[in-house]
Amino acid sequence: MFGYIAINKAEMKFRDFDTYHAYYCGLCKVLKDKYGKSGQLTLSYDMTFLILLLSGLYEPEEKTKQMNCIAHPFQKHTAAINQFTSYAADMNLILSYYKCIDDWRDERSKKAYINARLLHTKAENLTKRYPDKITLITDRLRQLSACEKRDEQDLDKTAGLFGEIMAEIFAYRQDEWEGSLRKFGFFLGKFIYLMDAFEDINDDLANGCYNPLREVYERSDFNDYCRQILTMMIAECSREFEMLPILTHAEILRNILYSGVWRRYEAVCEKRRKESEAPENTAETSQEN
Repeated sequence: MFGYIAINKAEMKFRDFDTYHAYYCGLCKVLKDKYGKSGQLTLSYDMTFLILLLSGLYEPEEKTKQMNCIAHPFQKHTAAINQFTSYAADMNLILSYYKCIDDWRDERSKKAYINARLLHTKAENLTKRYPDKITLITDRLRQLSACEKRDEQDLDKTAGLFGEIMAEIFAYRQDEWEGSLRKFGFFLGKFIYLMDAFEDINDDLANGCYNPLREVYERSDFNDYCRQILTMMIAECSREFEMLPILTHAEILRNILYSGVWRRYEAVCEKRRKESEAPENTAETSQEN
């Protein structure tokens, strides 16, 4: 359920891409330093976006470092790190851990069980630091699990539960921006949840798994219907973003909000279009032969 809040590189300036990549690499480095390789594997674009948003709003002091890594062993690149990098790393690990727990309980996924075991001690150590956030996250995940078991098809209810999780994560501290950040995180969480359901609908139906879009899947305008709902979620995020006094990284954040978030949607639609045309092409080829 991660990786949807990414950039559209084709529409980004080289300088902005370098900045974005530096924050992404900084998060990767902090995850490894704090939580080892198992923590590093939880790296996500979504938490990179959170770092950029909070950094643009609060403008903290930060450090940059030239480094090599496994992904780029022969070329040094810049890693940007500030106080929000560590916070995002913690939130990233918490989300990943409890998602693994949820997948193990609901699907008996062996991969999720192994990953949960690897992250267990690290996640438990964070309960003392973020007791309120972890309490809310675990409660909403339990409610989501209950919704899945009864095949809940109320999109606003199920997506809203994940929205509340992201709202809690985006509310870094209690100040004048808390309300806007919570609202931003809430609608972004709903977008992520519904985008994940949209992408997985075919596999979920084929495997008999839960999907909150099952009842609307037979609509002839299914793709457009989902696009309309997703657009409303991003519109709410964008409205809150434009009211925040963010100048630093504003263009990168707009690239993600207005363009990058739609890359996966467009890729899924294109894949389905090709799959729907494949039988026709095969039949035409057979007739010609």
